[in-house]
Amino acid sequence: MYLSDSASKARLREAEHARKNRADIVKAYSWGQISRRDLIKWGLVTAGGMLAPINGLSPFAGSVYASSSIPTGAPPSPLFGVASFTQPMPRFDVLPRTPLSALTPAPTREANTTPQPVAPELGGGFGPIEGRPPGPIWAHQLWDLLPPKVAIQVTQEGAKVNTIYNPHVTSALNSGILASDPLRPRFHPGLPDQRPDKLWTFMGTLPPKLMIGRYGEPILFRHHNRLPVDARVNGGFGRHTISTHEHNGHHGAENDGFTGAYFFPNQFYDYHYPIVLAGMKSINVDATNPRAGSPDDSGGIVKVPGDWCETMSTHWFHDHMFSFTSQNVYKGNAGMFNIYSAVDRGNEAINDGVNLQLPSGTDNAWGNLDYDVNLMLADKAWDQDGQLLFDIFNFDGFLGDVMTVNLVYKPYFEVERRKYRFRILNASVSRFLRLALSDGSPMWQIGNDGNLLPQPVLLTETDEMGIAERYDIVIDFSRYSVGQKVWMVNLCEHQDGKGPHADLTVREALSGVSPDPCVGRFLEFRIVRDPARPDLSQVPATLVPNPDLSAIPVARERVFEWARGASQTSSDPVTSFFGPWGIKTNGGAALAADFGRVSAAPRYGTREVWTLKNGGGGWDHPVHIHFEEGRILARDGSADMVPPWERGRKDVYRLRPGGSVTLTMQFRDFGGMYMEHCHNTVHEDNAMLLRWELDDGGAPFLRPLPTPIPTPQGVTFHDPTEVLP
Repeated sequence: MYLSDSASKARLREAEHARKNRADIVKAYSWGQISRRDLIKWGLVTAGGMLAPINGLSPFAGSVYASSSIPTGAPPSPLFGVASFTQPMPRFDVLPRTPLSALTPAPTREANTTPQPVAPELGGGFGPIEGRPPGPIWAHQLWDLLPPKVAIQVTQEGAKVNTIYNPHVTSALNSGILASDPLRPRFHPGLPDQRPDKLWTFMGTLPPKLMIGRYGEPILFRHHNRLPVDARVNGGFGRHTISTHEHNGHHGAENDGFTGAYFFPNQFYDYHYPIVLAGMKSINVDATNPRAGSPDDSGGIVKVPGDWCETMSTHWFHDHMFSFTSQNVYKGNAGMFNIYSAVDRGNEAINDGVNLQLPSGTDNAWGNLDYDVNLMLADKAWDQDGQLLFDIFNFDGFLGDVMTVNLVYKPYFEVERRKYRFRILNASVSRFLRLALSDGSPMWQIGNDGNLLPQPVLLTETDEMGIAERYDIVIDFSRYSVGQKVWMVNLCEHQDGKGPHADLTVREALSGVSPDPCVGRFLEFRIVRDPARPDLSQVPATLVPNPDLSAIPVARERVFEWARGASQTSSDPVTSFFGPWGIKTNGGAALAADFGRVSAAPRYGTREVWTLKNGGGGWDHPVHIHFEEGRILARDGSADMVPPWERGRKDVYRLRPGGSVTLTMQFRDFGGMYMEHCHNTVHEDNAMLLRWELDDGGAPFLRPLPTPIPTPQGVTFHDPTEVLP
């Protein structure tokens, strides 16, 4: 946490001195000049992974000037006189969809290994233009059956002015923001521009980017790395090697953003997102069910194979660089992805017995964003110059002291008197959220993670929302009068990065008594007019039912325990990492992350039951399993403990302190190496992550798969460091 504004000047000076000292260590660590083992040897980090409480280094050290018992990390982020709710909230910037012919060079099934010069800072010589690992194992699966039809190109680069903003809505639906006006890279017009070495975003610009797609229309997502070739040009944190995870896409591992498949500046990586329904090879293979479909351009449906009960809606994509995910995501490497389907058409006027008519709009056949609003919530902090601040050595988790929505500080959003759908993403690195409206009025939760629920859930406040979870919420503003205001409020109080400390009432959160500066109002809704058109949307009583697994036997059960005090059984300098966090597999020792270790290998075409256990200590872990979504069977051993909003399919599973989650998954359609990790990304980076892989029963997926070792001069492969039984 952060010192309050009422702390003494002496205490603030101490905290700033400690922050600068810690920043120097973070910088050297991020440059690769020192390792975790160096810090232990010097006595700066304990064997358990904690930063030693040394005065002048650790702001957690005792102080005669301490003003409270709450640990402090830095002085408060300066606001430069800026007040809350004095800027409009920008809608997401929609990424252009172009023909494949716009891509030069043309995409290829296997990685493009055409050589190019490598910058001297990266070792010189020559290396491939594409950073994807070469050869058949990392070739795009089902490339001939599902060839890409749409191209989306993005860059990763430092902050700059956005002169081509396209929210896909008019300024009247974007709180008066004119798309033609340049948008500067800052969190508020009254705050400083972020430096190009501090803010690394898609296209280098704000607001965050939105990708839109539909089932049956595969996307080729080409990601260009235009970050500085010199690793030291990073503003003190972050790594210029990146790996993009489309969270929780149902596609081959070569497109999953595997933590060890990162690529370097001046390279690109072609990700192939086929956008298919899970079970496409075994369920509805002849594509006859109209609910298993995609919207066409005239309001109809193009039927596709697969299980319509596996329909997904709200995804996001973000960096997954090994041991640097938290830093890179915090710097801005995060966007959202709306997927449209026969049942979730993005056109509320189409009433054909299939489309759910969720709030969206009517101008386009599909994908209307008028009343379908993406919200990226994240806590941030900045130094006395107003530049982003991050401290990797808060190993419990990093907490900011200012709330942002769509990467701007506490904005307002103008709404009409009608229903809106909000696709809400918790994009923090460690902070949990619990959301409510300031007047305590009800909301409909219609989705959890990437999926619509079987039935909507009426509530006045959400559950604690873990990092990377997505809640789709419908709010009906017709109950308010023009000129009224209502606020979205965070009720979840933190004292440190372990997890939530307390859930406050709305009244308590609004009172200002919480020492957590991110509790309370963070988004203002201004009701500005009656709807321009009739509200044709609805919240139907039935949304998307769960898949029927009753006839599929359970092939194996596994137990993963999320613990502190991990050991490292390998010493590979690239794939292994020493950190305080780890995972026990099937009763074994707690092991720190090594992306060369294979911890599980389910068989293709089978169903398994996995139990995720919290090892204790008061921490909470939001666990993400890549590739396949699961259904929670029990919490703490009881099916009755699963709340209604968790009874659909999920991809992030909150364990709660001392708790457990039992879930079931099927493994289908694709293969390769995937991951499982805590999505408190500070825990993930230190080193709460494991690799599992899926064999499809034939070449090229012979198990165990060789581990990719990226370099600017090309990717080599090593045998796995360890294969667990």
